[in-house]
Amino acid sequence: MHHGGIYEEEIAGKAYDRVLLRRFARYVLPYRLSISIVVLILPLVAACRLAQPWIIKLAIDGHIITGKLAGLETIALGFLGILLGESLLSFLEVYLLQTVGQRVMSDIRSELYRHVMHLPVSWFDRVPVGSAVTRLTSDIEVLGEMFASGIITIIGDVLLLIGIISVMLWMNLKLSLVTFTILPVLLYVAYTFRRRMRKSFREVRARLGKMNGFLNECISGISIIQIFNRERDEERRFSLLNASYRDANTPVIFWDASLYALVEALSSIAVALIIWYGGGEIITGALTFGVLVAFIQYIEKFFAPIRDLSAKYSVMQGAMASLERIFALLDTPANQIHQGSENLSHEKAHDSIKTEVPLIEFRNVSFSYQDGNDILSGFSLTVQRGERIAIVGESGGGKTTITRLLTRLYEIERGTILLQGVDIRELNLAEVRRRVGVVLQDPCLFAGSIEFNICLGDEQARQRVRQAAAAVGADRFINRLARGFEEEVRERGSNFSVGEKQLISFARAVAFNPEILVLDEATASIDTASEQMIQEGIKGMMQGRTSLVIAHRLSTIQDADRIVTIQHGIKVEEGTHEQLLLADGIYSRLHQLQFSQL
Repeated sequence: MHHGGIYEEEIAGKAYDRVLLRRFARYVLPYRLSISIVVLILPLVAACRLAQPWIIKLAIDGHIITGKLAGLETIALGFLGILLGESLLSFLEVYLLQTVGQRVMSDIRSELYRHVMHLPVSWFDRVPVGSAVTRLTSDIEVLGEMFASGIITIIGDVLLLIGIISVMLWMNLKLSLVTFTILPVLLYVAYTFRRRMRKSFREVRARLGKMNGFLNECISGISIIQIFNRERDEERRFSLLNASYRDANTPVIFWDASLYALVEALSSIAVALIIWYGGGEIITGALTFGVLVAFIQYIEKFFAPIRDLSAKYSVMQGAMASLERIFALLDTPANQIHQGSENLSHEKAHDSIKTEVPLIEFRNVSFSYQDGNDILSGFSLTVQRGERIAIVGESGGGKTTITRLLTRLYEIERGTILLQGVDIRELNLAEVRRRVGVVLQDPCLFAGSIEFNICLGDEQARQRVRQAAAAVGADRFINRLARGFEEEVRERGSNFSVGEKQLISFARAVAFNPEILVLDEATASIDTASEQMIQEGIKGMMQGRTSLVIAHRLSTIQDADRIVTIQHGIKVEEGTHEQLLLADGIYSRLHQLQFSQL
């Protein structure tokens, strides 16, 4: 199992917070009313907090020290009212922020999912499933934390800090200047830690995706791991990835703890300066005791948000790292589903029949999954409407690649594929795929009913579900089930045999009524009894359709109109079954090899 490459690339590069936040703002704009209310609440909350030390100063200097109890009850009630007001406003602030955060996360998650659904198959060849799932789940969850205790609350903290500085300067300029001598040190510490924590958080997110990719791969292939007794080996691999993720968190924890400790120490130093200088001022009569107490309270409120700065940095830097990954995925070019013209209307199709334009034509097509290693080389093939063409050859010779290029799962590199005389790259992608039905060797079933797995939620296909199942013989076992077509399909179809799952996938292809049918080793996983049961259904399914059959079992394609033999990505033979046997070439040798083993 390979788990490198892409993750290292994700960590490299410089991140621009302003660019990321400006782009992120697009998702917040629809909820600007709620955000505006929060922004209006923030200065009210700051005012409530600023008023509390001032009220305590009034109580000490005007009543407690002088012994005048009259009016002290009013001050106490006012103090209580301000506390209650702050609590109510804070509740509204948190509630609105959390609500907006959940809605923004839902919007981003939906857009990201839609984008992933349209990404080219080549992207999934490079990126582990676990990494993609991480971006759709935990990366987006981090953005919710940013709303709860990040970007908006930082604005409130800034307002509070500005208010505290202003009030302290107004109350006593000299004492304020003495206290603020530590601010340069505080700013330097914050700036230095910000740079270091950002790098650490990007590493954490990348390694989390790597670990998730490994977990997804192992859980999906658990039967293979157990059959070959590889549990201990996979445990060691996971331990390495787990330790790597743990180690990536160590710098984050270190800088987080260090920042908190340094801010706490600077806060204590500030209080000590207030007591030292303010105490002397009280002795000389230049300062009241109430002002000294208020200054101590203000400095505690001043350092409270800064003390939480490490946590806020953790949230914000984690969010920045997540936004980098999310936007990198959104920037990955997707398939242009609606690109191209609507040249394949029914009227055009009838015109094509009259002029006898080939339905499918490969012209000198070459393709490679990796540069310099052609899977197909100069492949040409003409398929007339209604023909049944079989493609045979060695494994890895390019047979499946032909079907992938026809459905544009991969784009052609050199050469041309024509559909009714039109280059498929100029056609509407959704229309091309609507007209080509594919049945793969490994059937893919989804959680839900059998009916859903046949029609996949398409209403037109739903009307043909039972007819399609009957055409391939799937109705024979479905009708024996307790709930028939409403029988639930477990994850990956674990409650059905391989043959039954393949029959369902056959019915799915028929239900969508494609003009062109592609069978890619579709009977390779079916036992002999099941194969005999569905052969008649396959013939009925192919009636009136153009078919491309990629087959390993030569017994299933002997009655094809033409058989094409491919070797090393090159077409080497073409003809009927009898013609190729008489030619005594590669097909004849494959035929002799298979039937000599019977």
